[in-house]
Amino acid sequence: MAWFTPDPLILPHTISQNARFLGSKQAVVCDDLSVSWSEFGDGTSQIGNALVDSGLEKGDRVVILMKNSYEMAEAMFGVIRAGLVAVPLNVSISDDAVAGMIGNAGARAVFASGEHAHRVESIRSAISEQVGDRFISVDADIDGWTAYADFKSTASTAEPDVSISASDECNIIYSSGTTGLPKGIVHSHACREGWATDMAVALRYHSGARTACNLGLFSNISWVAMLSTMLAGGTLIIDRKFSPEGFMAMVERERVTHTAMVPLQYQMILESPDFGRYDLNSLEAYMCCGSPLAASVKKDVVERLPGSFIELYGLTEGLVTILSPEDMLDKIDSVGRPCPGQDLVILDNDDNVLPLGEAGEIVGHCRFMMAGYHDNDKENEAATWMHPNGQRWLRTGDIGRLDEDGFLYLVDRKKDMIISGGQNIYPADIEAVLFEHEAVHEVAVIGVDSKKWGETPMAVIALMPGAEIDAEAMTGWANERLGKQQRIAATVFVDELPRNPNGKILKRELRKDYAHLSF
Repeated sequence: MAWFTPDPLILPHTISQNARFLGSKQAVVCDDLSVSWSEFGDGTSQIGNALVDSGLEKGDRVVILMKNSYEMAEAMFGVIRAGLVAVPLNVSISDDAVAGMIGNAGARAVFASGEHAHRVESIRSAISEQVGDRFISVDADIDGWTAYADFKSTASTAEPDVSISASDECNIIYSSGTTGLPKGIVHSHACREGWATDMAVALRYHSGARTACNLGLFSNISWVAMLSTMLAGGTLIIDRKFSPEGFMAMVERERVTHTAMVPLQYQMILESPDFGRYDLNSLEAYMCCGSPLAASVKKDVVERLPGSFIELYGLTEGLVTILSPEDMLDKIDSVGRPCPGQDLVILDNDDNVLPLGEAGEIVGHCRFMMAGYHDNDKENEAATWMHPNGQRWLRTGDIGRLDEDGFLYLVDRKKDMIISGGQNIYPADIEAVLFEHEAVHEVAVIGVDSKKWGETPMAVIALMPGAEIDAEAMTGWANERLGKQQRIAATVFVDELPRNPNGKILKRELRKDYAHLSF
């Protein structure tokens, strides 16, 4: 028998330890507010104890519908320290979706800020039976709601008296809904520890990290940055709302070392007329994920920004590959290799493992895979591939291929694939060609109805400012460079493409908009 049995590391323990041993070191900065690790420990304890005092029990779920702020971070991690389950919601979703997610999660308390508190109030009758009187507001004075400061102020700063195990639920993050109805992705405490540890190593976090969080804190991209920073004992710099100039000014002012952003943000920074006005030399390692990044933009980032640029491909459900700075230019069209402890294979339509170089569905396994989709057996089954060794592996819904060096190349989303005349056509291949045109700023290729082929590709393009070219000429230019089966039937120009808050193009919205067309 072993003399000692180590306890697994979980997030509440990390926050508690940082509060004890890092004390006066900055934990969170937001605008002019600077909060030490000791103060962050006290604040999150108070939120957790106040929720327990209100009658909540371990495992109860708490919704957070807030704009980026210190209070949002404190509320989310206060929930988790009490053994409760944090459910941060995307602030861009409709009121009906908010009500649906609160109901689906079975939430028993709601934190909301400003206008979002008023939104929740408008649907309160639909959710009050399960939530009761646990409506807590920041920056909103609403009858029947408790002000955040009042809710927190009378609670103890002692460690919440609750026993939390690694297998307990930590949070639920709802999917973006780019391919259908959003699903509640459940992460256990063990899963979140895996995210923190593995990503902190892969993304090069350390105790001196000063991490800019400028996407919504509800996003798993932000959670990767926050968890890695917390594990390393660094400092979170919360940006209330992203702008290229605001980000660059923040980097200079706060000496930001790390961040995690989506491709659109990098493009906006590099295209900003203010680029070059600010000192960005504090940047050490910064990650891009959320959607594919064109090779030309990757090169631009590497050449023009200091520090190390890292591309991440991954799902909130789990599974991550990393394209490191050392491999960036040699394998620039890839999304890197699986992180240590992860595995993936490529499957054909009959679930057979494909050889290197052939394209099929990416299926993988890792130690921080989700526990499953909340209350959704149908989607859990659909997302599962049973490995011959009996393990459950995750179906990503993405099409990719592996090269002889183990690097993964994304081909497309399985649901975005166009079947024209019985042939599989991958929109990403066509988009890569269109993106080479100097007038193209953004592009999405979708399948539309075809009397002859059943389905045919069509391009939806946002042009560069001041660019002039007609749609017919753009179509002709592209078709001269595309394979016969890839040729687009038409081009449509728009001011901008629809995106979710993480910058991912919503092709389902485009398919809906152009469903009336037939070629």
